Amino acid sequence: MRNWLAKSEPSTYSWERLVADGKTVWDGVRNAQARNNLAAMSTGDLVLFYHSGDSKAVVGIAKVVRCAYQDPTTTDPRWLAVDLLPVTALKRPVTLSAIKARPSLHTIALVRQSRLSVMELTDDEFRAILAIAED
Repeated sequence: MRNWLAKSEPSTYSWERLVADGKTVWDGVRNAQARNNLAAMSTGDLVLFYHSGDSKAVVGIAKVVRCAYQDPTTTDPRWLAVDLLPVTALKRPVTLSAIKARPSLHTIALVRQSRLSVMELTDDEFRAILAIAED
């Protein structure tokens, strides 16, 4: 299993909406690196759900329930989507500033490539972010 982080503007698609919907198609990704990350996802992988924009915080954990397939929002076969299911909300949101304050997280893509919408996290990075939520 691998771990990921996926970003969404809450006004576009929020954690609360994912919980209400019970499952979603993660589509609309139009960055090649983010698309390649979607392609690398496997069923059962965990995904930290990050609210971008004004919130800038990890708010929940989702799970991949369908691997990459043709994005239904386009006819271009290069673009992919995955299906996500909500697992649990974090005890408390983990802000970008809290992530940046942890030396062990200085090199994650969220810090280095702020515009990347889907990124892989190592097990240690994933656990470190979850630990911040429990502090």
